[in-house]
Amino acid sequence: MSITNVFSALSDPTRRAIVERLSQGEATVKELARPFAISQPAISRHLKVLEEAGLVSRRVDGSTRPCRLRADGLGDVEEWLDMLRRTMDANYDRLDALLSRMDDAPR
Repeated sequence: MSITNVFSALSDPTRRAIVERLSQGEATVKELARPFAISQPAISRHLKVLEEAGLVSRRVDGSTRPCRLRADGLGDVEEWLDMLRRTMDANYDRLDALLSRMDDAPR
């Protein structure tokens, strides 16, 4: 799973809508295709991209293969965002310190 694959998979609005729907619970391809004006095979292709990015998994349940979000699917993205937050916080702390020194400096 790479962060690039996750962002690439989520760059498509249909795939984002599928992920949003799956955040409410498991669904079959037929259920996922319902709100879209595209075929079930097209939805399956979108699901394959989401699976390859590690965001979605499928299980076999008789003749159906319900899809669900993977709990760890956004782990790499969360780590990357945490790193960015820490970096931005450090930058803002340095800026605050600089501005404070500027306010204290004689004019």
